Amino acid sequence: MKKVIYALILPLVVVSGIVFANREIKNETSKKSTAKPLSADERKAALKQWEATPDGINFKKWEASPAGKKVYGAEAKIWAQVNASANMEAVVTSLSLPPGSRLGFGVMVKINDEDYILAFGSEESNEFEQLHSLKVNDKIIIKSHSVSHAPKYSYPIVSGDYVERDGKIIYKRAPRKGGC
Repeated sequence: MKKVIYALILPLVVVSGIVFANREIKNETSKKSTAKPLSADERKAALKQWEATPDGINFKKWEASPAGKKVYGAEAKIWAQVNASANMEAVVTSLSLPPGSRLGFGVMVKINDEDYILAFGSEESNEFEQLHSLKVNDKIIIKSHSVSHAPKYSYPIVSGDYVERDGKIIYKRAPRKGGC
């Protein structure tokens, strides 16, 4: 009788030991994969370190150049509208982006007498189908959540979230899945 009990308990103990050990390994890997956000001092130190690299030096030179100042000035003109996600009137000036750009699909627009790149992202599906109907000199209403810059481009980059032409919505960015 004792042999039968031991024969039943021994595999149970072995299996539960393996399961418990496997659980501990999974907990250790999950703790390692989550990185803590950097503190303000750590971010400043990382920025200072990057500014000392050749890329950082070139970026600082670009910021101080007339081209960099022009881009920052154009950004400042629309910053309030972008922060408020307000309507901005624009005129399409070109249906193609500057040569060598890697921003995905986009067009060149003029807002408040300044040129901007209106970028929508990579064209993986036919979500930009109606945007292909735009023509040069079309007047459009756009909304954006961000404006950025890069030394590679002579224009600020406006992220297109919403485009309206003649009172009809021709593009509206789909909300991100699983986000806020």
